[in-house]
Amino acid sequence: MIDLTNLTTEKRNEATQDLDKLSVAEALEKMNQEDQKVAIAVGKVLPEIKPVIEATITAFKNGGRLIYLGAGTSGRLGVLDAAECVPTFGVSSKQVIGLIAGGEQAMTLAIEGAEDDLTLAKQDLSALELNDRDVVVGIAASGRTPYVIGGLKYARDLGATTASIACNLGALISKYAEFAIEVDCGPEFLTGSTRLKAGTAQKLILNMISTISMIGIGKVYHNLMVDVRPTNEKLVERSKRIIMQATDCTYEVAEKTFEAAGQDVKLAIVMLLTNCSAKEGKDKLQKAKGFVGKTLAQ
Repeated sequence: MIDLTNLTTEKRNEATQDLDKLSVAEALEKMNQEDQKVAIAVGKVLPEIKPVIEATITAFKNGGRLIYLGAGTSGRLGVLDAAECVPTFGVSSKQVIGLIAGGEQAMTLAIEGAEDDLTLAKQDLSALELNDRDVVVGIAASGRTPYVIGGLKYARDLGATTASIACNLGALISKYAEFAIEVDCGPEFLTGSTRLKAGTAQKLILNMISTISMIGIGKVYHNLMVDVRPTNEKLVERSKRIIMQATDCTYEVAEKTFEAAGQDVKLAIVMLLTNCSAKEGKDKLQKAKGFVGKTLAQ
């Protein structure tokens, strides 16, 4: 029998024991009060998050990948964060990858027994040809998911950088990670429902890891997503606005330069700020390893 008695995420919340008697307004207020505790809890573990981001930046610069590994809600959050890196930062879907126990089906359906299989993650990582340049982040609210433990063990044996995110202190998965993040948000609003506070905490941390790592490899200029991929009408218009904000040009100039740059926002900005052609801009960016700021400083 699995002993869950010592897990904070499984304990009853003293402040919410009368949920079934509350009005909608009262339940909303209590839920909001509990949610406000999450950001504070994440703030306490920033020193543990920092080295994971630094290792990820190094991995990206060396041709490595960021791979998230989880089951259930944790796995879905990893897949979501990985998927959103593609349009936001213009990276390949192979640079940030989310793996979930049970595969794609598990995004919408519970795959029985998948998270309890110690060997399944090894198979998934092996299929990706995991190597020692990669970073593997195991995510488990409980901190004891066998799928995640098996994946971290395999990654460590191959020499990959390993990190873990758990929502309980003294988590088992922490023993298998080079960098362990343990965030304690207290008992859930609804007992044991880790898609709530624990899921929010995990989402915040994953946002930090992916976003700040992308800043570290030149995907951002000031606070603008200059490598955004314009895959729909909204993103096309956002791209033009980014060019306007970065260069203080008119909409017409931004639109014209955007097209001349092959709809490459970063290149269009460099073309306008350095008064150069698309070819010259590409050369300048290449020399600066993709950083707009460094390109302008040359």
